[in-house]
Amino acid sequence: MSRVPAFLSAAEVEEHLRSSSLLIPPLETALANFSSGPEGGVMQPVRTVVPVTKHRGYLGVMPAYSAAEDALTTKLVTFYEDRGITSIVPSHQATVLLFEPSNGTLLAVMDGSVITAKRTAAVSAIATKFLKPPSSEVLCILGAGVQAYSHYEIFTEQFSFKEVRIWNRTKENAEKFADTVQGEVRVCSSVQEAVTGADVIITVTLATEPILFGEWVKPGAHINAVGASRPDWRELDDELMKEAVLYVDSQEAALKESGDVLLSGAEIFAELGEVIKGVKPAHCEKTTVFKSLGMAVEDTVAAKLIYDSWSSGK
Repeated sequence: MSRVPAFLSAAEVEEHLRSSSLLIPPLETALANFSSGPEGGVMQPVRTVVPVTKHRGYLGVMPAYSAAEDALTTKLVTFYEDRGITSIVPSHQATVLLFEPSNGTLLAVMDGSVITAKRTAAVSAIATKFLKPPSSEVLCILGAGVQAYSHYEIFTEQFSFKEVRIWNRTKENAEKFADTVQGEVRVCSSVQEAVTGADVIITVTLATEPILFGEWVKPGAHINAVGASRPDWRELDDELMKEAVLYVDSQEAALKESGDVLLSGAEIFAELGEVIKGVKPAHCEKTTVFKSLGMAVEDTVAAKLIYDSWSSGK
């Protein structure tokens, strides 16, 4: 008799993953294992992306197996442009499928949007731990969507910033963000105002052309570049990309998917996993960029943690 898979809603995923900080230790291990090659036990191809040209959308397929967790997953994620602030349908939607690796049985179907938001923010926090300036007082977030909230949550848990700033193309959304989150957030009227003097900058926008320029960035600052996940999209200009020390989650993926990397011609210094392993240095004394594209194994780690928590509470 076949087993009925569990179906976990966004609320149930939230319940079993209350804090993104829970993801930091297993994600550090997964990133290091990924950068160790085949002996690290992480098997994942670069994501497959199917354009839905008629509707300006994309379907991404992201499978992975992690030997450390003995976990097998795939994520299906859709992204549609120009949803607009009045749309009730989010620009990104995702579902994660968790399988029993020994026989391929489907164990669970989970809302993937919460997983994506929390694991992406956790990886940015890991990068920031290694790459931020030693004395970091000002955090700047560019963008006010789901990723802005998840990054703010974990960054205010993990780090002690004296000031947090936010900018968004639609100022009302930035003001809503500042009114919603716990803690004081300064709403800025321009990107330049927001980033001037900032020690850590997070870009989580839907920009397709550069919005962050090197001449505005404080020397020695660290940037987590999370948006611009297509090869023809940009968030950062050439000056910033070429002058900063560039770290990525996956070199293979960055050279295929990141417009910031491809169109600037910037040279990748290291994968984040190589820094975690200690085989490449963290140049926190220099301006650094972590280009985050998101990896399937990150979803695998999160899905396994959530499923184990759910199973133990049945």
